[in-house]
Amino acid sequence: MTLSELLAGIYDGEIDPRFKETEIFSISCDSRKVMMGGLFVALQGFAQNGADFIEAAIGKGAYAVATSADVDRLRKEYHRVCFLKVDNPREFLQGAVYKYLGNPSNDVRTIGITGTNGKTTITYLIESILKEAGKECGVVGTVNYRLADNVVPARQTTPSFIDNQHFLKGLALQRVPYCAIEVSSHALTQGRVHGINFRGAVFTNLTNDHLDYHETIENYFAVKSLLFTGLASEATAVINIDDPYGRRLLPMTKANVFTYGIKNQADVMAKDVQLDISGSRLILACPTGESEIQTPFIGIYNVYNILAAASICLAERLDLNIIKRGIERLSIVPGRLERVSCGQDFSIFIDYAHTPDALENVLTALREVSRTRIILVFGCGGNRDKSKRALMGNAADRLADFSIVTSDNPRNEDPRSIIDQIIPGFHHDHYKVIVNRKEAIHHALKMAKPGDMVLIAGKGHENYQVFADGPVHFNEREIIEKIFKC
Repeated sequence: MTLSELLAGIYDGEIDPRFKETEIFSISCDSRKVMMGGLFVALQGFAQNGADFIEAAIGKGAYAVATSADVDRLRKEYHRVCFLKVDNPREFLQGAVYKYLGNPSNDVRTIGITGTNGKTTITYLIESILKEAGKECGVVGTVNYRLADNVVPARQTTPSFIDNQHFLKGLALQRVPYCAIEVSSHALTQGRVHGINFRGAVFTNLTNDHLDYHETIENYFAVKSLLFTGLASEATAVINIDDPYGRRLLPMTKANVFTYGIKNQADVMAKDVQLDISGSRLILACPTGESEIQTPFIGIYNVYNILAAASICLAERLDLNIIKRGIERLSIVPGRLERVSCGQDFSIFIDYAHTPDALENVLTALREVSRTRIILVFGCGGNRDKSKRALMGNAADRLADFSIVTSDNPRNEDPRSIIDQIIPGFHHDHYKVIVNRKEAIHHALKMAKPGDMVLIAGKGHENYQVFADGPVHFNEREIIEKIFKC
């Protein structure tokens, strides 16, 4: 596509005649991803300004640059590059990408999942159910971005606007009918899912998280609600009616609403729920009938995840028997109460829980299915919401028999300082501080007795720790297996 073709209808500024028929081979807002013959759009980010990376983009081969910066100076300095003066680079980027790729979500039934907890497990469940129905589904989420055996590790829960569009375009070209996307609050704020024609959206719950970014829980909810206020009338909104923010969301969308819950009357409900250490059993009740489901997933919060996935698939008119088989065929979600078995005489679980609510859910789930001792290893991330640190300490204090407070991803903060903000949440002395996370895991495993449960929380599927000078390899499963030589 030539530059003049790309800009038609989205840019009315000055274009150097020398570049009008120049072929544009890619569009990027990340200077590291610029290709020869590309258009680079310099965005103002949360921490960095894309204008500072224009020189790097040109060095990578950009033919054209769109920016709100002073283009007269740039034109004098770089004679072989076309500079476009735009008032709103983000809006321009969105228009350019849709001009270049079309809107691939018109050809792929895209389902967005949002809320504080449960997003990853729900995408895995949806994928499994659709696979049981003989339908392929691409997945974009916290663990990875994938289609069948083609898996790319995730760098963030929801990728950039351009990456999302390219992923959807790839699915459309392969005639993949579905895509399930975890939609974070940051993604909604920053326009990463802008313009995606969501055919369905799921709301799980809302609890304290990301308040370093959103400042208040009301701001956080307002951002989350954008996914639902933007749905078309023919789309489906699946909402947890047991969550107070879910109930507030009901009148805010013009989409068709499917409610799910356990405590309150809903379209899709779980009845006769039975929980034990081997998993969960429930009766899934919906407008088309009832079905008994048995799953290895532990805890009532996973029952909610099952209801959410079943609801969106029922909205897609899938048969209840297919939904049952799809749920039951899924045995593991990476880093979500993931068992590590090396022949030891106690249980070990790795979990991603890194919010007060998530940690409380996991500890409660384990407490509900066993009366044995729970030993917890956890910490809090640096450069993130500080208000949740003491709250996580309090959850550990109330629900674990013994806690080892350690580092998570300290990033640019002092690990000991983070721990000092967790400790006020404890009102009893059944905890120990071991700053080094590997040593903390060693200590927990060494003190475990037959029948105990060791929960290592916070990192889950992650195979790294992030410090001030960058990430280092850190795989908790590997550490445990090395200890037990399994």
